[in-house]
Amino acid sequence: MAERRTAVRGGRRAVSRGVAAALAGATLLGAAPGAWAAPSPRPAVSREEVRSGRTDLDRGLAALVERGGSVAALAELREDHRVTWRGAAGLADLATGERTRPDGRARIGSVTKTFVATVTLQLAAEGRIRLDGPVEEYLPGAVRNGRNITVRQLLNHTSGLYDYWSAPEFALGDEASVRRYLREGRWKTYTPRELLDVAARHDPYFAPGRGWKYSNTNYVLVGMLIEKVSGRSWQQEVERRILRPLRLGGTVMPTTSPRIPGPHAKGYLPLPEGPADVSLLDPSVAGAAGGGISTTADLNRFLAALLGGRLLPKAQLAEMLEAVPAAELGASYGLGIIRYDTACGPVWGHPGGIPGYSTFLLGTQDGRRQFALSDTPYGDDATGGAVLEGLLNEALCGTGGGRAPVPASFTAPPRGLR
Repeated sequence: MAERRTAVRGGRRAVSRGVAAALAGATLLGAAPGAWAAPSPRPAVSREEVRSGRTDLDRGLAALVERGGSVAALAELREDHRVTWRGAAGLADLATGERTRPDGRARIGSVTKTFVATVTLQLAAEGRIRLDGPVEEYLPGAVRNGRNITVRQLLNHTSGLYDYWSAPEFALGDEASVRRYLREGRWKTYTPRELLDVAARHDPYFAPGRGWKYSNTNYVLVGMLIEKVSGRSWQQEVERRILRPLRLGGTVMPTTSPRIPGPHAKGYLPLPEGPADVSLLDPSVAGAAGGGISTTADLNRFLAALLGGRLLPKAQLAEMLEAVPAAELGASYGLGIIRYDTACGPVWGHPGGIPGYSTFLLGTQDGRRQFALSDTPYGDDATGGAVLEGLLNEALCGTGGGRAPVPASFTAPPRGLR
């Protein structure tokens, strides 16, 4: 659920709107919304909508709505442990004209993976999980070839397991499939076992450890592993180990509730007659791979705490940041976290996407700068990706669209489960 494809796959404009595809594959809702020539809403952005002191970032956020195809966009920049910029643009609700709030919540897709990986590494630090132990040791019979797949390979996507979100039953590539999803698919509750069964109907991409391929199936298994080892659901463990200690009150990890609690912008999918509201959906289809809800403020605080060493011992943080090449992302993938090499140095984080929503969370390894952005993408992915690239470059490197220090592959998370 990564990044912009509105589906469980990666980027915006595909998610890494570049981030590419990393994240994913456009699939359940993988098709870019513009594919059906639906009318694209372009709400005007007034100067008052963007609350900040950085006109460069103000303009970038406004452009994401005015030219980039987003209905709503909200973002926050933290530097040296304080908020230095926060903004919101566009409409939270097309029907009522309600404006977007900078403190609003959003579905974060695959950014959830970083929370889940952090809990897994905490359990490893406690001696309850062996990263190089076989999946079969913890979840007997859960997956074929489990004796040869390690926990580490699940976390860094080198298991070779087929991504259930790429299965035909989750595809949203035409009007008929979107209508079917709106009518039935988004309300369906899935168990982790059912999602594994979908993946098991397809051949693996490669033998364990012999390649890299983003797969949400890996994190479904990690969620099950956390429950088996701890005796609590992965949601409860994230709450107990991360959300409460850091006081992240705007973040929730739902089980099956379709609602986003508190203020939030509505997400949309395109139909010929106009945008269709997809804010309500059963998050069990994403689960530990991408079912979370958060705010930009909470995401930044989480990443600062993680990279600053407050959530993991040094040894486990080093394990998390040991990244392998992820060519389809144009980056390197650690354990639930991505490294992007830029002209202004490496940045770490994760993009996320789920129908109607796209999120980017990125920060410097020293924990001194974090940037989080959530939007509700709708429209042309190519144009939106270019606008997003400029905004991310300005926030992270202070260069706007000038010399493109941020790889294009990382500029767009997919719309979907990415």
